[in-house]
Amino acid sequence: MVTAQPLLAVDAPSLYFRAFHGIPEKAAQTAAGEPVNAVRGFLDMIAQLIRTRRPDRLVCALDASWRPAWRVALVPSYKKHRVAHGDVEVVPPNLERQIPILLEVLAAVGIPAFGVDGYEADDVLGTLAATQPAPVEVVSGDRDLFQLVDDERGTRLLYCGRGVAKLEDADNALVLAKYGVPARWYADFAAMRGDPSDGLPGVAGVGEKTAARLVSRYGGVESILAALDDPDAGFAPGLRAKLADSREYLDKALPVCRVALDVKLPSFDPALPRSPKDADALLALAERWNLAGSARRLVDALSGVAA
Repeated sequence: MVTAQPLLAVDAPSLYFRAFHGIPEKAAQTAAGEPVNAVRGFLDMIAQLIRTRRPDRLVCALDASWRPAWRVALVPSYKKHRVAHGDVEVVPPNLERQIPILLEVLAAVGIPAFGVDGYEADDVLGTLAATQPAPVEVVSGDRDLFQLVDDERGTRLLYCGRGVAKLEDADNALVLAKYGVPARWYADFAAMRGDPSDGLPGVAGVGEKTAARLVSRYGGVESILAALDDPDAGFAPGLRAKLADSREYLDKALPVCRVALDVKLPSFDPALPRSPKDADALLALAERWNLAGSARRLVDALSGVAA
């Protein structure tokens, strides 16, 4: 089933971190000096996305488990450098205090926002892309989600690495031009290349260009590893040795890099609200947290799509 308007599947942590770091705290605060820069910035991003993409459905994905145990069991270094203590992520205190406010505002507006225990927001987004009627537009600044791009199914990534105002509307051709691999092999490419920001070391001596060449010639990681056993596969001796030494790592890193597509999601209604679900609650939140301008812009965007 293909609908004329897209589902916007929003990586909420990606956007609220970006909003927090992009807007000075002193430029967005309450009369008592409480920062609301992340909330204001996030709401303005959502309003802009609604105005420009004109979706008929919208869902925000959350990190119920930002560092899932099953991924850590496979690659213990996964996001280890971002642990504050125990299994708690390093989050600026002034951002952490704003997240509950943001979720209250979204609930008052009627935009579903949820995570699933044991999974990251990426996995919720992957499952939405795999299970919801097309077209689906995933919104994130996380390049790992390029793997979800699927022209045949109608899934695109609206990559906001440079901000929502400078979205890269990614289809497979863009992924191929940007990284030298088709979207379906992006996770394999990433497993070999590594990603220091996620604590993934990659294969020693294999950078982005070499990883892209390997994928282009042999396909995914499983095919590359299988080709190692063929003396006529055409590997340079040094590269063959590096890959052979990393066989165990790649066997474990690939499922870490792959976004889950089969998460059991809670019941939700993705239909874009045409007006706030609870206008009184939204008004109270806007007054308490000095969010009147951002709330109005979001409400106006919703009514504009309805028009």
